[in-house]
Amino acid sequence: MSVAQEIHKKLAEAFSPVELDVQDDSASHAGHAGAPSGGESHFNVRIRAKAFAGQSRITRHRAVHAALGADVLSRIHALALDIDTP
Repeated sequence: MSVAQEIHKKLAEAFSPVELDVQDDSASHAGHAGAPSGGESHFNVRIRAKAFAGQSRITRHRAVHAALGADVLSRIHALALDIDTP
């Protein structure tokens, strides 16, 4: 399973989103510091879920990070998050 697929699976299970898009943007960062040659290091995530209602931006980001877990987060260099309610 790719890292993008793993991110998608974990977030779908944790938040039951109405919208979830995970894009591997590693190719745009090839050659940059922290970008491994194999890719799978830079991701853009757009997620819309009722679970985020009433939460601050920081709380939402912390929830996503917790759902992904240390194992996933330790294998990536950058994670851009666009989090909102539907």
